[in-house]
Amino acid sequence: MKQMFLFLAILVVSSTAGAGGKMPEPKVVKINERVYALLGPLGQPSAHNQGYMVNSTVIIGDRGVILVDSGGTDEVGNQIARVIARITPKPVTHVINTHHHGDHTLGNVVFKGAEILSSEQCRALVEKTGMDWVRIMESMIGHKLPHTRPVPASLTFAEDSSAERSLQGVRVLLWVPRGSHTPGDMMVYLPDDKILIGGDILVNTIIPNMRDGNVRNWIAALAKVQDFDAVTIVPGHGPLMTKPDVARLQRIMADFYAGVEAGYKKGLSDSEVRATLDLDAWKGLKEYEVTMGSNINRAYLEVEAANF
Repeated sequence: MKQMFLFLAILVVSSTAGAGGKMPEPKVVKINERVYALLGPLGQPSAHNQGYMVNSTVIIGDRGVILVDSGGTDEVGNQIARVIARITPKPVTHVINTHHHGDHTLGNVVFKGAEILSSEQCRALVEKTGMDWVRIMESMIGHKLPHTRPVPASLTFAEDSSAERSLQGVRVLLWVPRGSHTPGDMMVYLPDDKILIGGDILVNTIIPNMRDGNVRNWIAALAKVQDFDAVTIVPGHGPLMTKPDVARLQRIMADFYAGVEAGYKKGLSDSEVRATLDLDAWKGLKEYEVTMGSNINRAYLEVEAANF
């Protein structure tokens, strides 16, 4: 897995090296008086975007801020901190990580003194792979990150569980589904605001990355998402979503998995399966050419294991 990450990093940086660029500004969307979505650029980490390519959510509580997903480097984390300071003078007292991937967790180091929350598996994976993610980000953005280091959660939640907490006077439901996009996903639901923050189980206008995923669990999680009384949904990447957007994502993922499974049962290899799939629903999504092949391979391996 480490070798695959490093190969991807080298592949991408070779096409972006020298692009240069200053830290982008997120698109700040005020959802209500206390919740703001910071929508980062779409795409792979690069010299152009300086590793900023993730959505974060700012929840303003009584005396402090709850931040969901802190960005992919200390530099990105500092950019997010600057944006938060323009929204509210209150300090960040809690950081929630939706999963362990570096673009969502490596900014934790900026928010010193904040309590960090995640799933149990997320914490374990941050501890195991965090420095690998630092090296990947360095390779992809083209410079060293001497002040970036992984900081795992101090408060964790078990897989397949839901827990309600009051953080800074805000009611927060923390849902840990069975591993979907990663083995350690967690979603954040604000019942009083009817807002769901999905991490990378939910992405919009960009292809979901299944490399570390369990596709069948992911499809089941997307079905359960639609049971939440959510008016606004913040995905891990891309524009804000609604429940019909989630339904569409679930449908195309279910059709995709069924197509891979049908091809496997006919005795086809993964490369042969690709030629049988109807991928029209995927072709308009960003990163299709980069990600679709590995998604087919990942789903094929999952089908193969399930039918062994």
